[in-house]
Amino acid sequence: MTTPNWEIGGRALGSRLLLGTARYPSLAVLQQAIQASGAAIVTVSLRRESASGRAGSQFWSLIKEMGVQVLPNTAGCKTVKEALTTAEMAREVFETAWLKLEVIGDDYTLQPHPFLLVEAAEELCRRGFEVFPYTTEDLVVAERLIQAGCKILMPWGAPIGSGQGLNNPYALRTLRARYPEISLIVDAGIGKPSHALQAMEMGYDGVLVNTAVARATDPVQMGRAFGLAVAAGRLAYLAGAMLAQDMAEPSTPVTGTPFWHSSPQEPTK
Repeated sequence: MTTPNWEIGGRALGSRLLLGTARYPSLAVLQQAIQASGAAIVTVSLRRESASGRAGSQFWSLIKEMGVQVLPNTAGCKTVKEALTTAEMAREVFETAWLKLEVIGDDYTLQPHPFLLVEAAEELCRRGFEVFPYTTEDLVVAERLIQAGCKILMPWGAPIGSGQGLNNPYALRTLRARYPEISLIVDAGIGKPSHALQAMEMGYDGVLVNTAVARATDPVQMGRAFGLAVAAGRLAYLAGAMLAQDMAEPSTPVTGTPFWHSSPQEPTK
């Protein structure tokens, strides 16, 4: 199930689901999950894949053969220098200027470091990268990233891998309303297709999912479920979902509804 083309980063894509490639039980399952989900973008960590010994071999061949858009990321980076070095390596390996920028500031929550994130984004935008910064839902940080040159933001729903869903719907709605022209992708914390659906119904442009699919009992079917949820949420947003209200409202109009009254009793004699 697809929705109308999504224009992002200078490309037109048929799916608004982004799929991570880590933690799958096998390459075969990863390939099947990507195909079942319909995802047009997959994220790849150059540092993690290099550490696992798969770099430049079967893993890279598989990704290239599938014809999906690769979004390299700087997962695991904690300093600006680390992020810049990893970004340049990724651009050379994958031959793309797209980059998911991560600069982690807290080891427990894996929350992005706001100050270092902005600093790295400024430099990477100057170097010609299309930066997809992994950030929080904070409006001030969002504004600074936009000023740095970012046209796309990836606010978290909840901490990475937590599966908690959208912890702060109010802030996410506020961010969406404040920046209607910026592409916003919910990244991290998505645990169920219903979480992805909720984000898309808010008007978010896309959703990135990894652990919820990779660690499912059946990653292939879960990938398909997320693909359907993202498409359904986008269609619901475009259709104009009804607003919640306090009072009940009958779904069947009462105008013209016949009413029957019992005949008056005959007077007793």
